[in-house]
Amino acid sequence: MIEYIKDWYYRNFSNPQVVILALCLVIGFASILLFGDILTPLLASIVIAYILDGGVTLLQQGRIPRFLALILVFLAFIALLLLILFALIPKLSQQLTEFFRELPGMVAHGQNLLMQLPDKYPSLAQIITEDQISELIRSIQSQLISVGHKFISQPLESVLGLFTIMIYLIIVPLLVFFFLKDKRKILEWLVSFLPPERELTGAVWVEVNKKIASYIRGKVIEILVVWFATYLTFVFFGLKFAMLLSFLVGISVIVPYVGAALVTIPVAFVAYFQWGPSSQFIYILAAYAAIQILDGNVLVPLLFSEFVNLHPVAIIAAVLVFGGIWGVWGVFFAIPLATLVHAVIRAWTAINKESRDTSQPLSE
Repeated sequence: MIEYIKDWYYRNFSNPQVVILALCLVIGFASILLFGDILTPLLASIVIAYILDGGVTLLQQGRIPRFLALILVFLAFIALLLLILFALIPKLSQQLTEFFRELPGMVAHGQNLLMQLPDKYPSLAQIITEDQISELIRSIQSQLISVGHKFISQPLESVLGLFTIMIYLIIVPLLVFFFLKDKRKILEWLVSFLPPERELTGAVWVEVNKKIASYIRGKVIEILVVWFATYLTFVFFGLKFAMLLSFLVGISVIVPYVGAALVTIPVAFVAYFQWGPSSQFIYILAAYAAIQILDGNVLVPLLFSEFVNLHPVAIIAAVLVFGGIWGVWGVFFAIPLATLVHAVIRAWTAINKESRDTSQPLSE
């Protein structure tokens, strides 16, 4: 057994480039896993810089000097950040507060509907009793009211939480600016720590870097498009809490397949208690379904043509694994991380095969 393990080790790690790549991956994953909470502003800044760097490159292609393009893109980012802080967040907070205030009435109405089910469908009375329905409703109502009361009465957990947010609002834009300004210097500094023989690591980095950057930009575009289209649809039909619900729909695209199914529940919940089982309720659900279909069959293939060949099982497995390790960040980066694993395995296999071929004696 020991000889078998030694043989496997020498077969897969005899090449120094493979060892360098493995060490880079282990150090990178371990750093994020152990210091992820501390590095949150840094990680967020890197993600934002990835997104904005595409805009800088686009302006450079229009013969605008890089520093001027950087200033224009950064000012646009600051303007968007201020819009989010002073327009979007207050609106979302207001609608969320109103939702939790109306939630007890919605739950009470739902309880009345459920209590009528045994009378309308006597066969259900043999499976679910009125006491069981009442107990279920009381449990759901107490949980929802508890969450709503906590949200309304404690918008921030403490002064320390507010102070942390203010620090992030200062640190993150500064980090974004310097990541954009000194991108080349930072990359050269990081590369200086690697040994000269790093062709394999460089090849994997070039491939994964390109895909991750395009994935982040594409995912942000998808969130904005789905959010905007859903908001216009909900406003057109007059659905309550349009901004809040459309925001949830937009954010749900971060989690492939599962997110769209989960966010359907609050949309249908609010629509039903606003209009009941009417034609308006059917129309809004049909419009929402059309948006989801267009997103999955038109927008996603258009934005992520290089990722759509991943099998749904692989995508869901990546979401579960990386989401369990790194939470929201892991869910967001599940697909590019799965691509990273695939690229590493492919490069590793190729270089090992090349090493074995070169080590075999030539036949006479």
